[in-house]
Amino acid sequence: MSDLTRRFGIGYALAPKKQKSFIQVSLVNLAKERGIDLVRIDPDKHLIDQGPFDCVLHKLSGEEWKKQLEEYSLKNPNAVVIDPLDAIERLHNRISMLQVVSELKIPQESATFGVPKQIVIYNLETLLDPSSMEGLKFPMIAKPLVADGSAKSHKMSLVFNHDGMNKLRPPIVLQEFVNHGGLIFKVYVVGKYVKCVKRKSLPDVSEEKLNSLEGSLSFSQVSNLTTQERINDNYYEMMHLEEAEMPPLSFITDIARGLQQAMRLHLFNFDVIRDARMLNHYYVIDINYFPGYAKMPSYETVLTDFFWDIVHRGAANLDKEENPEKDSDCLEILSGDKEERKLVSNTCCSDGEDGALPTSPMSRKEKENIIQVSDV
Repeated sequence: MSDLTRRFGIGYALAPKKQKSFIQVSLVNLAKERGIDLVRIDPDKHLIDQGPFDCVLHKLSGEEWKKQLEEYSLKNPNAVVIDPLDAIERLHNRISMLQVVSELKIPQESATFGVPKQIVIYNLETLLDPSSMEGLKFPMIAKPLVADGSAKSHKMSLVFNHDGMNKLRPPIVLQEFVNHGGLIFKVYVVGKYVKCVKRKSLPDVSEEKLNSLEGSLSFSQVSNLTTQERINDNYYEMMHLEEAEMPPLSFITDIARGLQQAMRLHLFNFDVIRDARMLNHYYVIDINYFPGYAKMPSYETVLTDFFWDIVHRGAANLDKEENPEKDSDCLEILSGDKEERKLVSNTCCSDGEDGALPTSPMSRKEKENIIQVSDV
């Protein structure tokens, strides 16, 4: 049977919440029209006893699941697994999550990028020692070291002074909060496609306001303050976010290509903010595997095109198209001697799927303000 007449099966193994948000009827029907059937993998049964599938799409973790994926791949060598579990697990740790950003070797001419300053605290004694914070300024964002999607890993705080450290429990990451004009850019990557949308974020914290704040606030409390500011001070109206300039297209594309090559992932998103002090300098503040794609405009078409490429060309050939050998210089391998100051993200996971500073739903105008690249 030729590829034009046969049907392809993509088995998906997703947690209930992810399945509910991602496997929409619109996506299932569009894929079916292209000859692709999306089939649920039963987590209570062995993977090797299900299928066969042309592709296994998953967002599960753990040694047992890893063992099942390996066993299935050995028995079905032509089946494509999206994505490698060891590559995904790199994003579960806030030390390793953004280290890849510092390893990117990308020309930075019209715009530059990096990650915010941060330190990792492993014990209470170090946490309460002011000298350990040398080089960092308040306010800081405090977040658990592990980013495994659990409720505990989402508990983050905005810390305004040393007194705010008393409520924290190591191991944690402390990272400078960068004023970014209340605007965040969410960049979705699906194979060779990239979409960038702008969203509202936390308001800036001025020096004057910082001096009037004490201790720390959980992110949920910060979100409430944000809402109050939005009502009383018309914060976002004053910032003219609807007219805010998007990052340069080529700049975002280069970062997406570099991250994809470095991480060996097909499905991820990353959050970018623009430094309010230097408008041509950006920070990559979070990377998430298999984010909430249903929030992305036209996600059904983008994902169906990706599925079609996978089942017809295979992951290896698709990788060659997305990351040609001439781009191998996008990475600069750093030495093994790392400073104690690790690279982590400056965000929280607001919905358990993709991490971000608290944001509001996109308006119609925001949905229209999209960068789309078709050949990353």
